[in-house]
Amino acid sequence: MLGSLFGASGAFFLIEGTQLIFLGGSWYYTLCGIGLLGLAWGLIRSKLFAGPLYAVIFVATLLWAFWESGLDFWPLFARMFIFVVAGAILSFALPSLRRNSGALPETRKYAVVGIVLGLVAIGMFISTFQDRGMYLAKAPTGMVPVTSQTEQKNWDNYGSNAQGERFAALDQVNKTNVQNLEVAWTYRHGDIPDSPNGLGREDLNTPLQIGNHVYLCTPNNNIVALDATTGKQLWKAIIDSQNKTWARCRGIAYFDGTGAAPNRAQAGVLQRENYIPAADPGACPRRILTNTVDTQLIAIDADTGEFCSDFGTGGRVDLKAGMGVIPDQRYKQTSGPTLAGDVVVIGAFVDDNLNVDMPSGVIRAFDVRTGELRWAWDSGNPAVKGAPTADVPYSRSSPNVWAPMSYDSETDLVFLPTGNNSPDVWGGNRDAARDKYSSSIVALHASDGSVAWSFQSVHHDLWDFDVPMQPTLTSFPKDGKQVPAVIFGNKQGMIFVLDRHTGQPLTKVEERPVPAGELMGEHYSPTQPFSVDMPQIGAQKLTEADMWGASPFDQLLCRIDFKSLRNSGMYSPPATDRQLVFPGSLGGFNWGGISVDPTGNTIFVNDLRLGLRMQLAGRTSPDEALPKSVSLPMGGSPYYIKEKSRFLSPLGIPCQEPPFGTVSAIDLHSGKVAWTVPAGGVQDSVVMGVRMTLPIPVGLPTIGGSMATQGGLLFFAATQDYFLRAFDSSNGKLLWKGRLPVGSQSTPISYKSPVTGEQFILISAGGARNSPDRGDYVIAYKLKE
Repeated sequence: MLGSLFGASGAFFLIEGTQLIFLGGSWYYTLCGIGLLGLAWGLIRSKLFAGPLYAVIFVATLLWAFWESGLDFWPLFARMFIFVVAGAILSFALPSLRRNSGALPETRKYAVVGIVLGLVAIGMFISTFQDRGMYLAKAPTGMVPVTSQTEQKNWDNYGSNAQGERFAALDQVNKTNVQNLEVAWTYRHGDIPDSPNGLGREDLNTPLQIGNHVYLCTPNNNIVALDATTGKQLWKAIIDSQNKTWARCRGIAYFDGTGAAPNRAQAGVLQRENYIPAADPGACPRRILTNTVDTQLIAIDADTGEFCSDFGTGGRVDLKAGMGVIPDQRYKQTSGPTLAGDVVVIGAFVDDNLNVDMPSGVIRAFDVRTGELRWAWDSGNPAVKGAPTADVPYSRSSPNVWAPMSYDSETDLVFLPTGNNSPDVWGGNRDAARDKYSSSIVALHASDGSVAWSFQSVHHDLWDFDVPMQPTLTSFPKDGKQVPAVIFGNKQGMIFVLDRHTGQPLTKVEERPVPAGELMGEHYSPTQPFSVDMPQIGAQKLTEADMWGASPFDQLLCRIDFKSLRNSGMYSPPATDRQLVFPGSLGGFNWGGISVDPTGNTIFVNDLRLGLRMQLAGRTSPDEALPKSVSLPMGGSPYYIKEKSRFLSPLGIPCQEPPFGTVSAIDLHSGKVAWTVPAGGVQDSVVMGVRMTLPIPVGLPTIGGSMATQGGLLFFAATQDYFLRAFDSSNGKLLWKGRLPVGSQSTPISYKSPVTGEQFILISAGGARNSPDRGDYVIAYKLKE
């Protein structure tokens, strides 16, 4: 039996290893395969050389593993664990082999070897549960107590405040007592979309809290008001929006026309020369605004749940108006509306890589009371100021804004994270206007939509490297001063820091040369901007030695896959040969964004590390009939996407070594990572239909964001396992975790009940990305009484 197993392993190594050699890869697997075949023959024929031969194979593998991996645990584990286990089993079998060959069995000697190897294997397995975070320095957080003047009153915007800091100025729950958190209440809204493995139909909601009300939206854009202290439903507005491919709501907006509890974002209108306060608060004095995946902007009375009759038509504005032909629901709102004074600003998601002729990415601002269009900004047609006309239409396929925006009430500027044009990976149809503002941060005056400044993070983007997150407006320490800044991350794992007033970098940005491609009709930027004074998270150029697997077998297959792909680094240009793009179009960083402890000038980021296999194919004619398997046709271009798939092993595991996602703290004083920890474990992951169950903290891809508090805590739930975690924000140590019924892709919020004075931590849990489990839970935690 052992001989057969070693023989099968040796044959696999020899055959696949030879293929790897022909691709220019390592000779180890072929040589090891020859050795294993010799070992198999020796075992089957009861030859005494079997034991010494395995010792040679084992030592050679150990030396090779250290040569490739150094002392890095996960690469060593993947290379050596199965050999240690096999060595232990073989040691107990060798006395029998020796008897069969007429030699003394030497049972005790081989039993000792087997026990030692068995203990080593057990130790290696136990080590997989070890915390492998990097604790490099202490961040200056949790050091400033909350006062009655600084205490947070409401979580009234998607990112807590309009600046998107995702910070709760509360410290009742803190590092000394967070272990006493327990579930205070659970609400179930009943809206669970049919969402196998996520992929567009999933719960991403970040609720709002105003006074003793919590407002939330469901994946089908229904709006619910809850008692913030008890979780009791106060009202539910049924919208039930429908889209064939998407069911999600990331957030909503709140406006108070009475002035009793104004949103902090309302203060910006006071800066405008033409501002005239409204004499009448309207039919809905306080209102909730939502945009839907079936392309409506809706206003709902925050006190009753009724549609606001003075807004649009019966409380609704049709966002398809003026947008021209929209193919098969390919234009939709995926992030919540942004309140900017007395206007609500709307972007949209336009499906990627379907056609060169897609709806406009125009940004529009609507009067928050009436729903009337106040202004429009279309990067593809600067002449656009409002509604389109026959002479001044919205430009087709201009860069869109699908991620959340932010707003600075002091300067009355709205900050847009722009995407790129359609299609993503071929830009021969783009003009200068479309290229100028794609994959950028653009600051617009909220009064009229005119451009104040812009900063581009990718020139002529051919990789879907759009800015994927809400720009974070906070203070940046520079030359002994606190400078108003815009901080954002991109899908390449870079972090940029800009002056909020001018858009000029506050940390060094270099233009570095990148490779050009050879696609017909395409042009290429010779350089790309690199943020060099801030850390780049998890986006190194991969090598063959970085390939990983749960065993040497899938690691070998990942090596073959890697060597068969062109790998020119981060900006490897799209081409008709197969290539590896790392990080891929998910990131790096994604829409979860950045949270901040402004009292300690520390930011917190979470990432995912997923590569992408990409290959284009040329059309023989514009009307060529493509294979039915082609889902990304890029109609109207000379090419279509033949392959776009995640760089995963046959087991569905990322091919590069762990971690596959992390949570990190960056001290803005030094520009260095203070600590970084793997983002959760495999406990709830399903591999080939089997749930892993073991809480091994390899760190998995993250979708969703974190929340920092003035109590020195960082809360995070957007992992692949089903936990809400609280870390010490100064050093990254895990202080508490609460088990969720399903995973979460949402961002926590925190608030203080005006009724009881208790601080609550709230999370929406609808299911993790790539998990089969779905739910409709909103769960609030508070300290035990």
